Amino acid sequence: MILRNFFKHPWLLPVYSGIFIGTSYIPFPPWAALFGFVPLWLFWQRQTRWLAVLSGGLLAAFVFTLIGFNWVALTLHEFAHLEWPWAVLGLLLYALIANLYVPVAGLLWFAGQRCWGWTGKRSLVLMALIMTLCEAHSYTGFDWNFGYSWYGAGLPVYQWAEFIGFSGLSAVTVLTNLAFLAAWKYRRQEEGWLIGVRVLLVFGLLNGGGAWLKSRLPAPDAALDTVLVQGNITSKDKLSAELGQVLGQKSFREVILKRYTDLTAAAIATHPDIKLDFAMWPETAFPYLLGEAFADSAPAQGLSDFVRAGQVPLLTGAYSAESGTRLLTNSLFVLDENGQLVPPHYSKTILLAFGEFIPGEAYFPVIRQWLPATGHFARGAGPTQLLSLHEFKMGAQICYESLFPGFSRSLAQLGAQFIVNVTNDSWYGDWQEPYQHLYMTLARGVEFRRPVLRVTNTGISTVSLASGEILERSPINKPWAGVYHVPYRSQPDATFYQDYFWLLPGGLWAALLGLMWPWAGWQKHKAS
Repeated sequence: MILRNFFKHPWLLPVYSGIFIGTSYIPFPPWAALFGFVPLWLFWQRQTRWLAVLSGGLLAAFVFTLIGFNWVALTLHEFAHLEWPWAVLGLLLYALIANLYVPVAGLLWFAGQRCWGWTGKRSLVLMALIMTLCEAHSYTGFDWNFGYSWYGAGLPVYQWAEFIGFSGLSAVTVLTNLAFLAAWKYRRQEEGWLIGVRVLLVFGLLNGGGAWLKSRLPAPDAALDTVLVQGNITSKDKLSAELGQVLGQKSFREVILKRYTDLTAAAIATHPDIKLDFAMWPETAFPYLLGEAFADSAPAQGLSDFVRAGQVPLLTGAYSAESGTRLLTNSLFVLDENGQLVPPHYSKTILLAFGEFIPGEAYFPVIRQWLPATGHFARGAGPTQLLSLHEFKMGAQICYESLFPGFSRSLAQLGAQFIVNVTNDSWYGDWQEPYQHLYMTLARGVEFRRPVLRVTNTGISTVSLASGEILERSPINKPWAGVYHVPYRSQPDATFYQDYFWLLPGGLWAALLGLMWPWAGWQKHKAS
């Protein structure tokens, strides 16, 4: 009896939501994505004080962030060099603030009830809409949404992303929680069961429609052959190379470069029957400065000689320097089969806070004195140009720039035939973040129906086709090279999502304002 009463304690409802949502994130299957918010919403409806609504939202967000993003502790340990107790404390702080959209949504809905007297079904719909919009406009540094889990599970419903994007799939997922809330409230009546059955039927139809969308994609009219090279250089080795340290008779930089050249040469030699169009190395794989200003340096000349000897062009990440400020850039370069740099190169635009820049430093330069070890990189010009190599038009992304649909949309608008993404995930462990980041990156290919070629330092490296199909995946934390045949469209059509990027967000805001307007007008009339 005591145990039964414990599990019925009202403050466990936000915890249940946190567990349901957190265990529906990749790499878990999205088993509770359609009803994970229901316990929290039931809790909110029972509250009469704003502090309880706030606390319940914070509790739910804390739990699901702790479950879904516990790799943050390892990142703080590896990347920020914090001792484990401090890294765990950092994770707890991150879990407390990373998804504040949940308590904010609860407070906004609670305030609406008090100010405008929202009641009944309209109040529930507004609660779901506010939650959906708060989730869509939140910023966490790792721009996760609920749509990615459907792709991770391989359910065909993700194909609808070409119309509404994965953010739209996320909105539909959150709004579906409203139907299951109604099903729960009326569970002792036939109406409740009918609601649940209808939702499941619609979900099945959407999956069937997704399979049909995949089958009607236009056939590719071109193809390329490439080799992706994963060096598996540890974060400690990369740091040693940047500090100029030596390993035996060679510098760490020489050891790293040899790892990449050996893997590439072996892959080329193993496939003599395939004429490779280019090889790809990950983010900052070339451990020296590269660019026009450094073309005469011995390392750059050595790279040029290697490429020319193999007669296979190369795309590689490397550091460079901005001509005016001389600040470092995190860049992606193209070398043709003769080892010559092909302009333009691309420099990373969306930088990593506290890794590549300090937020607010431009206004408060003293912050740099407090955090002297933090990187200080120049920003690139954004997705304004494509990388080119012979007939290829390549949209460039570096690391988590792939998380932002608007960035990839700009590449599609420029006519990119496929997307090339170079990443270093060595800071994040090997069981959560690499899989989350993988699907978030490849999702852009579904939204804009273009292949995505993704090469990482430690995994997961792979290629996804315009259909979302994922080809061979590299192992994690192992040196590896994989050869891929990638069909694509030489002149890809724009998707509905590409053309009407703001349609769904605008529709959600219109629905919210439309539901609020009669109540605001009624309240004003009542007061007069």
